[in-house]
Amino acid sequence: MDITVVDVPERGRFEIRDGDRVVGLASYHVDGDVMTLPHTEVDPSMGGRGLGTQLVAGVLTAARERQLHVLPYCSFIRKYLLDHPEQLDLVAEADRPTFGLAPAHS
Repeated sequence: MDITVVDVPERGRFEIRDGDRVVGLASYHVDGDVMTLPHTEVDPSMGGRGLGTQLVAGVLTAARERQLHVLPYCSFIRKYLLDHPEQLDLVAEADRPTFGLAPAHS
């Protein structure tokens, strides 16, 4: 597998590709310094390979590079953030309760 995560801004999504084949996507919308993440999906035939996790990691890396906060409406992304608390700073502290994400401990 030749897996890449690619931003396709004209379609408002990141795609995860195996070679040239799109095997998953994460839709997004950027408004100012906030990236809204409503939905992710991976081709069911490609399930169990960690592609969703790779996709979300790529999306969050891009958000961090662009200095954006994220609004994780997608439940898969919220679960990823709970499993990777080092990424939780991407969600503004004031927004965390909305998504059931615990405030950061100092």
